[in-house]
Amino acid sequence: MTIATADTPRSTPNAGSLMQADAKTAKRNAREKRFRLYGLIAVCTGILMLVLLMISILTAGLSAFRQTTIEISVPLDAERLDPEGNRNPVEMASVTTFGYAPLLRDGLMQTIEAAGIETDLPEGDIADLISDESVAQLRATVLANPELVGQTVPVEVLASGRIDGFFKGRVTYETAELDSNISPEQLRLAEALEEAGLLRTGFNWRFITAPDASSTRPEAAGLGVAILGSFYMMLVVLVLSLPIGVAASIYLEEFAPQNRFTDLIEVNISNLAAVPSIVFGILGLAIFINFAGLPQSAPIVGGLVLTLMTLPTIIIATRAALKAVPPSIRDAALGIGASKMQAVFHHVLPLAMPGILTGTIIGLAQALGETAPLLLIGMVAFVREYPDAPWDGGLFDPATALPVQVYNFTQRSDPAFVERASGAIIVLLIFLLIMNLAAIFLRRKFERRW
Repeated sequence: MTIATADTPRSTPNAGSLMQADAKTAKRNAREKRFRLYGLIAVCTGILMLVLLMISILTAGLSAFRQTTIEISVPLDAERLDPEGNRNPVEMASVTTFGYAPLLRDGLMQTIEAAGIETDLPEGDIADLISDESVAQLRATVLANPELVGQTVPVEVLASGRIDGFFKGRVTYETAELDSNISPEQLRLAEALEEAGLLRTGFNWRFITAPDASSTRPEAAGLGVAILGSFYMMLVVLVLSLPIGVAASIYLEEFAPQNRFTDLIEVNISNLAAVPSIVFGILGLAIFINFAGLPQSAPIVGGLVLTLMTLPTIIIATRAALKAVPPSIRDAALGIGASKMQAVFHHVLPLAMPGILTGTIIGLAQALGETAPLLLIGMVAFVREYPDAPWDGGLFDPATALPVQVYNFTQRSDPAFVERASGAIIVLLIFLLIMNLAAIFLRRKFERRW
């Protein structure tokens, strides 16, 4: 039997060319392009939302850094301010602000007459152009300089909130007709004072340095006490959280035995980092105020609460920095006769320091923006007096914080406080930006590559 063979081509799958993509490769490339497009859209959306947020905050808050003032000449009547004639500030302090209010009103009337401005407004409506805070400022100036009594002195006083809002575009003639606190005639008088060079709008340093003001004086509200209170709290957090957090991290990472107990501690640290901040406020209220008897609304209590909240973040960041140091560094140190502690503190810790500093600053920045735990320990209180220096017991004096001050401003009915709240957010964002830039600088300055 003869087997015949023929050179018949065998059927093979279509291999195609390496220079030309087949259907599956084209589909895979299309999926990759779509994924890149989705990622680009996500990034652009995030940047757009951030830009819109910053625009809204800056639009509403930049005007808080400008303030309208009126320059008037005030006759300081000696018979009214210093009946005894001794120029003794202690005796002159018996004259309250009610005694200074007529002097400001008379000074404003005389200033208007001297400028040749004609108006039919009654004296009470003319006096409403001036902030009520100006009376207290004039009294403080006279008590600090008793020699001014008996003279006519030029004084730059704050304009009222509605007048200030008019020159910032917040108040118009149309809204003034519906507002019981201002009238179009008063706005026209304010414009006349501006044309005469007696009214001007300039940079508002008081917004940064002055304390808070009452709900009827938004033009006088400032962030001085809040900034100082936040600084005191960050000082407490830094002094406590940095050594405790770094020491705990070094022990857990380098010295602690690996057993169930240390595993339990590590799990709890990770869980504490995810606990809502208001829980730490409840803990601080129960332990530091109700049990330990520390005063409410004090920076020491706020600092202790924020320390508890910041410790997990610092411990996690520090342990990550220690893990990033190559084991060969430890082995080399031990190989030349160094002890375990010498290897850690002389070699590992300096190399991990950039990550430790970065984690600490980020933890402080997170604590600086916290509000909920501070509300529970009473730091929402209205505070007018500046706390003393830390070495004079200022950590135990009443104070508030920047995020709480923002909350306070938003709870008040006057529209001018919305401007103040946005301005306070800008100040808070500037502090956070500075802290994050410091973290980046320290990381790059002390970073070591191997």
